[in-house]
Amino acid sequence: MAEAPKKIVLGVTGSISAYKSAELARLMKKRGWDVWMVLTSCATQYVGPLMLRALTGNPVTCGSFAEATLDTYSHLALAGGAAAMVVAPCSAQTIARLAHGMADDLLSCTALALTAPLLVAPAMNTHMWQNAAVQENVATLQRRGVIIIPPAEGELACGEIGPGRLNELPVIMAAVARAVGET
Repeated sequence: MAEAPKKIVLGVTGSISAYKSAELARLMKKRGWDVWMVLTSCATQYVGPLMLRALTGNPVTCGSFAEATLDTYSHLALAGGAAAMVVAPCSAQTIARLAHGMADDLLSCTALALTAPLLVAPAMNTHMWQNAAVQENVATLQRRGVIIIPPAEGELACGEIGPGRLNELPVIMAAVARAVGET
């Protein structure tokens, strides 16, 4: 009997690099993973749930519980049975939510309910990334065992050059594969 595909929860937050989440979902499906997506309200301003549902074949949850199209316990259903959750891109706002245990949207609630590895791939302006508050929040997450996929350096959407770009998709894919024991 064939092994069931690994369930990967892909979280997407409000960042100009959110458009890359569609290709990341496609690569995950190509790898044979069962991809379930959760978007913050801000992420939906960059990418649409309909497109992501078409790519994954699964419902896409968005925003807060008031906006949820699934049931009251959709965050528990998303976290349940997951082999890993990766938030890519992950904004400074969501890094802070996760570091401080805030549970005010479906993405953060799903991460809090998760018993599998959590991976975070930050993407933001260089000055935001280098801000002491963001770095302290990242350090807090690392101390708790969250796998940080550091941002890449290069030209950002705002025209600045420096660290803050969402890391390359093959780097993110390799980190998730290691986290689920597929090296």
